[in-house]
Amino acid sequence: MRRPSKTASPKLSADSQRLAALAQATIQAASRLEERNWERSLDAAVHKLLKANHQDAIDHTLDHLFATDLDAYDALMESAEAVSESCSIEHDGAAYDALLIAAPVLAWTRFSIASGAIPTDMLHTLSAHLSAHLLAPGTRLAMAPHLFSIDQLPHNHAEAFVLTQRMAQTALKDGVVRASAHPAQTVPFLADTRYLLAVIAAPAGTPLFRWQGVTNPLDANTERDHALQQWRDQATPNLAKLLPGCGVELLLPEAYYVACREADKQIRPASIRAAVHFLTHTLSVAPVDLRAIIGGFGDPATQEGIEEYRIGFTLRQSDTVAYGIVWPLYGQEDAEEELRAMATVGAATPGAATTAIPATPIEEILGLLHEAGVVHIKNHQERFPMEFCDDCGAPLFADADGELVHPEMPEDAPPGTQHFH
Repeated sequence: MRRPSKTASPKLSADSQRLAALAQATIQAASRLEERNWERSLDAAVHKLLKANHQDAIDHTLDHLFATDLDAYDALMESAEAVSESCSIEHDGAAYDALLIAAPVLAWTRFSIASGAIPTDMLHTLSAHLSAHLLAPGTRLAMAPHLFSIDQLPHNHAEAFVLTQRMAQTALKDGVVRASAHPAQTVPFLADTRYLLAVIAAPAGTPLFRWQGVTNPLDANTERDHALQQWRDQATPNLAKLLPGCGVELLLPEAYYVACREADKQIRPASIRAAVHFLTHTLSVAPVDLRAIIGGFGDPATQEGIEEYRIGFTLRQSDTVAYGIVWPLYGQEDAEEELRAMATVGAATPGAATTAIPATPIEEILGLLHEAGVVHIKNHQERFPMEFCDDCGAPLFADADGELVHPEMPEDAPPGTQHFH
């Protein structure tokens, strides 16, 4: 969800020093009891800063720990996410647990992907399906009356904290969530994610989701899969009405940050399919008449390897990049290429054990391009700097010669096709 700043100040404030010390103490604990004690202290410190809207102190600490102690960085990030997306709250003399959740909707089209206000009757229908198929009995729900694009989601932990607290109160009072008066503009993409946001609340210590209530924990995965299928069956026709002209796929509604990360990963294959579909129909060509040019991009000031792949598309007989998409890497994905290479060498050694090795990101990209019918592919082996257009901020893509260029649709392309990023 967040990349560390490249211009972080080396001097930490007192609040940041305290956060760093608590995060490091958490990971150095020698017992679960000690670890839980440090976690409570860390959560309390994070809560205090978020309540005061001191996001900068958290950000500076994360930047510092990212460069000096990755385990402590993970501990602080986990705390910031947990405190901002959940809370304990009193209502009518009883204690409740509340959680901000996101229900991602993958969407792809040749036209535009809608976002914005959800009609009241549609909101009631979606809330009813969410409660009936995914939430545990006895939970309360408040859903925001807006279909969010990523540009309209909370920008940091402090904003998520405020949203969670406000919607939790609404859920317990059976109220109506107010829509934002001035939502941010949405950048158009051929494939993008839309989000339903809601807060669910339940008596403290009781289940929030339906699969938490199974008698045998071995049945939890089956119940989760069943809940997702029911949600897709019932909610897809309704959400399709909000996204005319789009193909849609619903992901499992989950805790806010987990759901957003999963959506970020799952939208990437749809982006390739949507790009090929868009270009073939817009330019009246077959997929075999396209060429894909793949470049790995990273910050030249670091040694972190590739941060994202950028895939530019040209006509087979042209050197001009007409359109491009970005395939960002998450978690340990940037290390998978090296690990796969090492595993391949090991597998070639006599007597070495052979195991199923997951596809690396570049292998997945190549497979999707072939599946879409694009057979002319150039994969640059060099790593390119993360450069963007000075005028519009759009990412630059490598052409066949390795020059970084701005995608430009052919002059004879139909009008209205230039605005997609």
